[in-house]
Amino acid sequence: MSGTPRTQVVINYMLLIVFSAIAVYPLVGVVLASLYPPETQPSGFALPSSFHFGNYASAWTSGNFSMYFRSSVIVSVVVVVVSTALSILGGFALGTMRFRGSKLLFYVFLLGMIIPFEAIVVPLYYDLRALRMTNTYWALILPEISGSVAFGVFWMRAFFLSAPRSLIEAASIDGASSWNVLWRVLVPFGRPAILTLVVLTFSGSWSEFFLPLVMTTDPKYMTAPAALSVFSGQHTTNVPLLSAGAVIVVLPVVIVYVFTQREFIRGMLSGALKG
Repeated sequence: MSGTPRTQVVINYMLLIVFSAIAVYPLVGVVLASLYPPETQPSGFALPSSFHFGNYASAWTSGNFSMYFRSSVIVSVVVVVVSTALSILGGFALGTMRFRGSKLLFYVFLLGMIIPFEAIVVPLYYDLRALRMTNTYWALILPEISGSVAFGVFWMRAFFLSAPRSLIEAASIDGASSWNVLWRVLVPFGRPAILTLVVLTFSGSWSEFFLPLVMTTDPKYMTAPAALSVFSGQHTTNVPLLSAGAVIVVLPVVIVYVFTQREFIRGMLSGALKG
């Protein structure tokens, strides 16, 4: 019996190593390909004869990624701030309050998570075009906020349901309003869950590819992932340059995760344990 826990630990680590290798394998291949000499064909996972970091500078300038990154930053920051604030408010209401229609409203948010975006993008395009919002940041921001809030409310509701009732009751006895209970008691207590939501929302918004292609034709409003498809069409044979562009586009998400990984993992684990 004493060897069973150790065996389980070994199996868990083996599974983690296998799945980590599966996830990292293509990323390593793209990074290695980006370091090959320009106009050459990378040879599998073999190291290049010399590392050409200039591919990144060439991809940045030739792909005009500075303009596309500005659009991505504007869209992602607004989506993260607004959707996180709305998710906290909605999750608090559905997780701590009981009112008529609360369950139905929660199911409406679940419906927003279930319906695939591709199923509504055509009518959404015509609606936004009628409102003269296509080729604007709003055509990207508003649909992304609606999709992010659906998951965000579901996530924050689960956290507020699992929050200790004693915290809320003690604050209420001291005369704190619902607003103060939320922002002064529960939000500081739920920092890992909120930060996890921020990282997931930023990752989803930054990586959004389909929406900018449909809603924008003006390069001024095109985001970095969508611009990468244009960039790949211009450099179909230059694999190192394409790989460098792909690394540049994904780098902000990697940086955000690296700097928030501890809180992110805490939020994920606490959600898993409390769920």
